[in-house]
Amino acid sequence: MKSLPISPDNPWLAPLAGYSDLPFRMLCRKRGCAVACTEMVSVKGLKYDGKGTKALLATSEEDTPLVVQLFGGEPQDYSDTMPHLIEQGYSFFDLNSGCPVKKVLKTGGGSALHLDPDRLIETASTMVRTAGEGKVGVKIRLGFMNGEDNYLEIARRLEDVGVAWITMHPRYAKQMFSGEADWTKLAVLKQSVSIPVIGSGDLFTAEDGMECIRQTGIDGIMFARGALFDPAIFARYLRLLDHPKCDDLPPFDLGKTMEEHINITREFDGSIRSFRKIRSILPRYAKGMDGIRTIRGRLTACEDWEELIEAAREVSNLTCERC
Repeated sequence: MKSLPISPDNPWLAPLAGYSDLPFRMLCRKRGCAVACTEMVSVKGLKYDGKGTKALLATSEEDTPLVVQLFGGEPQDYSDTMPHLIEQGYSFFDLNSGCPVKKVLKTGGGSALHLDPDRLIETASTMVRTAGEGKVGVKIRLGFMNGEDNYLEIARRLEDVGVAWITMHPRYAKQMFSGEADWTKLAVLKQSVSIPVIGSGDLFTAEDGMECIRQTGIDGIMFARGALFDPAIFARYLRLLDHPKCDDLPPFDLGKTMEEHINITREFDGSIRSFRKIRSILPRYAKGMDGIRTIRGRLTACEDWEELIEAAREVSNLTCERC
């Protein structure tokens, strides 16, 4: 594949630390996700064979197209590690210059790059030279602090060095996820560059995705927290678009979605660590549902895979307001 599908009818799954592993990506792909991103991967961890870093790159033949999101503060680390990733078959990459979490900022990566635009551009340019034309995107924010907007300057310079797409979460780094995403800035960005712009931020429902496209005219959307609470958000969004692919998408059923996620996870990695992780994730799907406390208690009390599957089947017998 020479380029990625970027259009309103090709919704993306965001890189979600701790969540967008292979099983979750596959769950979303079956529900209409067009492109998925890995969890953010440390280039320093790759360079020094950090514990657990390589596990974030686990994929399969069906897990395509896939974007590997990288973070770190030193351009040299990217040129040292990306050739090995390309040799392993990874083709598309994203530079994380949007994450506001403290442990990422300490590396000089994530949204800390907004404080040093020259280093951000140097890093992106290094990635483009290494991966090739059309293979690298960058995720940005409005700026680091409120009132310190530098997203337009950065975006124009990214376009100049050959970045193929820009994803923007229209908040400041210091906001973290508080307040509201300012979608009007997505519209401004779209009018300021000629490369595709993907929007992220406050896309909690399929309707939010439609409204964001309508208001901003951007090229595509990336679901993040909305997908965590409802992997079928992609199917719901495509149905609003009356997309032909909807005929092939599974109908939403909370319990069956849980059971499918359990089975994919177990097949991929049946370890106790994997079991504990999926057990903690499943209650998210029941957000806003009657009896959420009972469901959460039932799921978290499970002690083995079979018991967890049985609990998911019990959930199918309940009525969810989202269905």
